[in-house]
Amino acid sequence: MGTFDGIIDTVSATHPIMPLLGLLKSHGKLIMVGAPCEPLEVPAFSLIIGRKTMAGSGIGGMKETQEMIDFAAKHNIKADIEVISMDYVNKAMERLEQADVRYRFVIDIGNTLAATKPSS
Repeated sequence: MGTFDGIIDTVSATHPIMPLLGLLKSHGKLIMVGAPCEPLEVPAFSLIIGRKTMAGSGIGGMKETQEMIDFAAKHNIKADIEVISMDYVNKAMERLEQADVRYRFVIDIGNTLAATKPSS
């Protein structure tokens, strides 16, 4: 609690904001890049007493994207992902419907296509 300078919230579903604000230090920033369909409840008192900031951002341009990639590489920041093949996509969708997903799915198109190429 109260240890993070900033949090980038990528969740695109309705979710509680209070636990995230509790993780921020005084003057911490919560940046929303996910886009929930329903409005989120923002506890104003938590923002005010901690002098915390909430902001939103869309996708940046090439320069901003490169800066983010460079920052992540410098600080060894990596995403937790589950790599799947193309033939697993339907199963992945079923798992999404059942809320049986811990990481983001990344479809390995290159290896899937290489595996289906006829040998010469």
